[in-house]
Amino acid sequence: MTPFGTRLREAMDTRGPLCVGIDPHAALLASWGLNDDIAGLEKFSRTVVEALADSVAVFKPQAAFFERFGSRGIAVLEQTVADARAAGALVVMDAKRGDIGSTMAAYAETFLSPSSPLFSDALTVSPYLGYGSLKPAVDLARESGAGLFVLALTSNPEGAEVQRAVRSDGRSIGATMLAHLAAENAGASPMGSFGAVVGATLGDLSSFDLDINGPLLAPGIGAQGATAADLPAVFGAAVRNVVPNVSRGVLKHGPDAAALRASAQAFADEIRTAVASA
Repeated sequence: MTPFGTRLREAMDTRGPLCVGIDPHAALLASWGLNDDIAGLEKFSRTVVEALADSVAVFKPQAAFFERFGSRGIAVLEQTVADARAAGALVVMDAKRGDIGSTMAAYAETFLSPSSPLFSDALTVSPYLGYGSLKPAVDLARESGAGLFVLALTSNPEGAEVQRAVRSDGRSIGATMLAHLAAENAGASPMGSFGAVVGATLGDLSSFDLDINGPLLAPGIGAQGATAADLPAVFGAAVRNVVPNVSRGVLKHGPDAAALRASAQAFADEIRTAVASA
């Protein structure tokens, strides 16, 4: 398969650099007039995919909101991934897996093996058992043409106590993760497949080298307070590789399909304009 970074660059250039989250939490289901059950989960997910999968570049389903329903929820997630990819959207599975050895390998096989019913174009992973613990996922992603998004500088306030901690060599943990990813992406063109999660709400990040030759998944646009216009100031020269994630800002307009499409298009246009002006 063509590497994820290449496919993502093409999707961003043709469909716009927007990732829409699929986050069917109970309050959102209720706001759509749906019950917090399998039928509501299925209706919600199908509506989002049918409305947007032929136009947005990336979907990011949050696995936890499906897993909470057990095996039937997982079945809905499998169908959601398959339908989204069949319509041409890329799928980043937001599962934030992180472990060691055979367990990490099993997580990788779940989401990054083409034979798995949950095979996704990319997976979010946590490196805080040491970056080297991710090796099974890195290796399988390379083999299958998939990608990873590694938690580096997240938007939650608690993240700073780990990610901004300074090592004995004077470099922060977050900067170390970015350096590892730059090494993974060395020589890749037009863009590597190993990205970082970097919050759009973090303000000036000029002290970090975000030029990892890979994508930067940026939560925080919309409900969390960041705007498309903030992106150049936060990401600097790396802004062209930013994939802003919007969840509630789009999903609150459901279940009306036309309103979902209009909202997603508005965000995509705002992001295009901000990136072009950088």
